[in-house]
Amino acid sequence: MAKPPHPIVRLKADLFKLLQTARQEDLSAYARKRLDEELAAIMAALTEARRDLDRVKQPTSVFDPTDPRVVGRFVALALVAQPTVQLGDLGRFYGSGVYAIYYRGDYPPYEPLRETETPIYVGQAAPDNPRARNPMEQGEKLAGRLNDHRKNIEKAENLNLEDFSCRTLAVQSGFETAAEDYLIHLFEPIWNSETNLVYGLGKHGDAATTRGNRRSPWDTLHPGRKWAADASLQDARSPEQLYAQLEQHFTKTKVFHSLSEVLDSFINELKQF
Repeated sequence: MAKPPHPIVRLKADLFKLLQTARQEDLSAYARKRLDEELAAIMAALTEARRDLDRVKQPTSVFDPTDPRVVGRFVALALVAQPTVQLGDLGRFYGSGVYAIYYRGDYPPYEPLRETETPIYVGQAAPDNPRARNPMEQGEKLAGRLNDHRKNIEKAENLNLEDFSCRTLAVQSGFETAAEDYLIHLFEPIWNSETNLVYGLGKHGDAATTRGNRRSPWDTLHPGRKWAADASLQDARSPEQLYAQLEQHFTKTKVFHSLSEVLDSFINELKQF
């Protein structure tokens, strides 16, 4: 009876077949994406296997202070260290950077967010001049962005401005994007488009004659903006779909109830062993 091939031999053969498949020009975009995901998973598994075989312990990552993603984490942490302010009481101030909006109201689908440290929305406001050196040169970018959000929230028939607070952080020009990315990664805010739930807060109306898009989930759940009430618009998702998706989201996504939980998560992600 022939001895079965060694697992490494089989693995090399399978990888060769994968490479041949990847080089096919007739693969659809979807097939290429799936194959890329599978290859990335295999590479990660092989890296882990090499780490397990090595008798000398090694860190899972190298802390690089120059990495924009690392800087983004610390900027995000600095944001949550700021005091909260009522969204309607912000007024005017200089500075660009990042912000987080929190909801304390009684809208039933958002119940898991009440009295928590998980924002409903996070964002950034970059200066017009990327070389701006101080808040005055950056202009009133954060205040302006949050003022736009305030106006949209005030138009919603089933939201009260008094139920919204926010945190802001003026940031050295150029670091706001990395910070926003980390905030979205950490909190998965339900109003951010990246989370693919109740997106559309920052959306602006189109002319009725050129409007070919659908009503955003935000406008579906929070009617009040005149342009979104156009009868020719269809909902991107029905309210029932959104309620179900929100319930599922809160079932599988961590909601931070205290700043200490946020800090613990931040620290755990920095651990190397």
